Amino acid sequence: MTPESFLTHLARARAVGILRCDDRKTAAQALDAAISGGFSTLEVTLTVPEALAIVRDYRQRPGLVVGVGTVLHPEEVTAAVEAGAQFVVSPVFDPEVVRAAVAHRVAVMPGCATPTEMLAAHRAGAPLVKLFPAPGNGPAFVRACLAPLPFLRIIPTNGVDAGNAPEWLAAGAFALGFTTPLFDPAELAAGRFDLIRERAQTILGKLSSR
Repeated sequence: MTPESFLTHLARARAVGILRCDDRKTAAQALDAAISGGFSTLEVTLTVPEALAIVRDYRQRPGLVVGVGTVLHPEEVTAAVEAGAQFVVSPVFDPEVVRAAVAHRVAVMPGCATPTEMLAAHRAGAPLVKLFPAPGNGPAFVRACLAPLPFLRIIPTNGVDAGNAPEWLAAGAFALGFTTPLFDPAELAAGRFDLIRERAQTILGKLSSR
């Protein structure tokens, strides 16, 4: 999947499920629940045990777009691409990571907290920027950034939930990332994957109303 085709997909999906957990079995069950709830775009962070093996498995499923998160080094970009990742995400903007992703022709989403970082990431070749961490006035911040920089594609991934998702999109966010509001750690620990499926349906219902 080229960066351009990923952008086309994400413009339709508008939601990324971002999974962090501490074992592979739980990860698989959580991903299955999110998929059952309608999510088609999933990010597995490198903090998940055997993350690349999980990506390799789920990459084979029709209709899914799977990426790797918490990418901090260029070598991790290469490993992610070799595992089949269709996009890579970092919590920070590292030019070397962006350059590696551009070289591999895979979409990259570096984490940025200021307009200066966002513009630098864009100029380095990142087609998307991850707003991280999100400020307290999140949607207003996105709107303010896009006023002078309307070409940015901003993906908030912190402070986003089903309740405020429409507000983020109305402010101009290109898409939204859902971490704990989708994959609640207490529910993962309790094996309540039915609740994760229900929450996925609720989140996507909110997005479809926009």
